[in-house]
Amino acid sequence: MNSSGPIKTVEGLERAGLLGQRDRDALADVAARYAVALTPTVAGLIDRADGSDPIARQFVPDAAELIVAPEERADPIGDEAHSPVQGIVHRYPDRVLLKAVHVCPVYCRFCFRREMVGPQGLGTLDPKAMSAAFAYIRDHKEIWEVILTGGDPLVLSPRRLEEILRELASIDHVKIVRFHTRVPVVDPSRVDAALIAALRASGKTVYVALHANHPRELTAEARAACARLIDAGMVMVSQSVLLKGVNDDPAVLTELMKAFVETRVKPYYLHHPDLAPGTSHFRLTIEEGQKIVAALRGRISGLCQPTYILDIPGGHGKAVIAPQSISEMGEGCYSVSDYRGGEHLYPPVA
Repeated sequence: MNSSGPIKTVEGLERAGLLGQRDRDALADVAARYAVALTPTVAGLIDRADGSDPIARQFVPDAAELIVAPEERADPIGDEAHSPVQGIVHRYPDRVLLKAVHVCPVYCRFCFRREMVGPQGLGTLDPKAMSAAFAYIRDHKEIWEVILTGGDPLVLSPRRLEEILRELASIDHVKIVRFHTRVPVVDPSRVDAALIAALRASGKTVYVALHANHPRELTAEARAACARLIDAGMVMVSQSVLLKGVNDDPAVLTELMKAFVETRVKPYYLHHPDLAPGTSHFRLTIEEGQKIVAALRGRISGLCQPTYILDIPGGHGKAVIAPQSISEMGEGCYSVSDYRGGEHLYPPVA
């Protein structure tokens, strides 16, 4: 059963047959705190007969979101600590986030910015704030890359996107513009000629980082949307989150990463879930994640290998947490493990 438009309420979820055995009253409490939205594309991907459907788990609210663990925090990766002006996050020397909008076409139940996005969130930057953000970028010549995120920047109209990109085009030291988005998988028809023309307006090198977590998200329509972007000169990379009950299985991750590569999207980051409020039911331990990622070695091509990372709470940036395959034994000798688990000395003993 597909809805004719976005689903944004518990009542809409119920009419679409998406609640299953969930507690409707508890879900009303969840929806009062965190935004809910599913596009018709996403709703159509959900298997209503499967109580553990991995697509539903990502987008349909759950009463478990009302349980806030002691270690969780409203700003888990420390955006606010590195926000010199509204809409800008300057955590690393050569790049900034530009959060032009805090609205998404869908709302992930594990989102690390869930306290900031949605109708109850920070909204869209007004012209004065946007001008101040551009002035900051212009004044900091070390900024080589601008990453549009939020919210999902591709919910903006082509006209608005073109305005932003033409402004960036006038800043010589900005060479790369990157978009973080789910749009090609959750609303692929939005990736049309007008949107693509807007993304090319800057004359800069444009990257599109696509967020998808399960291979079923990469439908024929999603792959065609990616092809339109890539054929127009955009470079695409992937971002995924390692989620319990969604993709915490080497076979599922293998299928997902192969699907990215087949779509000409280079696997980039596999995120360990952040400490966002009400998301503990999605989190594995780091050790569990490392075992899953280690199982990918040798199973799939190097083209398909993502980098497993943790955003350090408090705004300290990303750390690679992939399992090590080499350890020092002293006197210039190392033990190296192969993908089958065998151990070998380097340099080898004569």
